[in-house]
Amino acid sequence: MDPRVELIGVPGLTRSISPVSDVKALLALTRRFRALNADIVHTHTSKAGILGRLAAWAAGVPAIVHGVHIVPFVNVGVAERFVYLALEKLAAPVTSAFISVSEGIRDLCLSAGVGHPDRHYVVRSGFDLDRFRNAGPPDDWRDLLRLTPGAPRPPVLLMIAAFEPRKRHTEFLDAFNKVALRLPDAMLVLAGDGPLRSTVESRAKRLGLERQVVFAGYRDDPERLIALADLCLLCSMREGLPRVVMQYLAGGKPCVACDLPGLREVLRPGINGVITPADDLAAMADAIAAVLEDRERLACLAQGAAATDLSNWDVKLMGNRIDAVYREALDQHRASRGVSTRSPVRNVALPR
Repeated sequence: MDPRVELIGVPGLTRSISPVSDVKALLALTRRFRALNADIVHTHTSKAGILGRLAAWAAGVPAIVHGVHIVPFVNVGVAERFVYLALEKLAAPVTSAFISVSEGIRDLCLSAGVGHPDRHYVVRSGFDLDRFRNAGPPDDWRDLLRLTPGAPRPPVLLMIAAFEPRKRHTEFLDAFNKVALRLPDAMLVLAGDGPLRSTVESRAKRLGLERQVVFAGYRDDPERLIALADLCLLCSMREGLPRVVMQYLAGGKPCVACDLPGLREVLRPGINGVITPADDLAAMADAIAAVLEDRERLACLAQGAAATDLSNWDVKLMGNRIDAVYREALDQHRASRGVSTRSPVRNVALPR
C-alpha cells in the first residue's frame, strides 16, 4: 500500500443493517472527520455512502462526494426501492458531487430525482489497459482446464465475478446446461471467490457439470485468464458499468452480457459482443452457444473487441477527472461562503 494512505477502522460500519451499530458508526465517522479537519469526504457503496455523507455534513466537511457504482433502488423489491430511494434523496442535498461510472447510472439517478443535474459527473472506472492488452494465458492452462496429455484445446468461456447473489452464478449454471448439451467440449471457467462459492459448486455437481465447469478461485492474474478465453460473460442482476467488461475487451475478447444500465456505452451488439435481456438467462445461453458454433462470427467479434476505444478507461485519466471534480466542489463551497476561489482545473474537461 502507498505510504501516503492510512486505513482507519470504524467500529460498527458493516454491510448489514443494524440501527444501533449504524448510529454508532455515524457518530464515530463524524468525530473522525472533525479530528481530521477533512476538506473532502468521498464515499462509496449504498449504506456507507449514506452514513458517510451525513457524518461529513454534520462535521462541516466542505466537499462531500459520492461515487455511484450501482444504483441501489433498481432491480430490487418495492419495499427496498422505497427505502433506498428515500435515503438517497435524504443525503442528496448535502452531496457536493455525484461521480457515476457511466452515463446510464447518472441518468437513472436523475430520472429518480436524486440530486441536481449540475452536481452529477461521469468518470469511468479506470485500470491499466496495457496489462490486459499484452497478456498471455497462464503457463499451467492445460492443468487449469484439467486436460489430459495430447487433448485438443476446448472452447473456453470465462466469467470473473465474486460469488454473491447479484452475480447470479447459480441461475446461470441452470441455463448453461443448454450450452453443455449443444457443445459438450466447451469449458466454463468461473474465477473469483465469495460466500456463495460452495453453493455454486454443489449446484454444478447436482447438474452433472463437474467436467465442464472449472472453479479457478481468486486470481491475481485476471488478464491471463482473459487471454485464455474465447468468450467472456457477465450475467449480473445489478451493476454500474462493470470494469470487468472493459478488461475483457482490452484483452481482445468479446463478451456476452445481460442488459444493464450503461453497458451499451461500450459493448456494441454484433461488433464486440452480444447483449441479451437481463431477465432471460436462457436467451443468454442460446447466444453463447450460437457464437461458439460460428467460428467466423466469433473471430469477427474478437476483432471488434480488440479495436474498441477504451481510452476513457485509462487509470491516469480517471485520476485527473476525479481531481477536477474535487477542485470544482471545493470552489463551489468557497463561492457559497463568499470566499474568492482559485481558478478551477482546466487541464481536463469536467465529465458531465
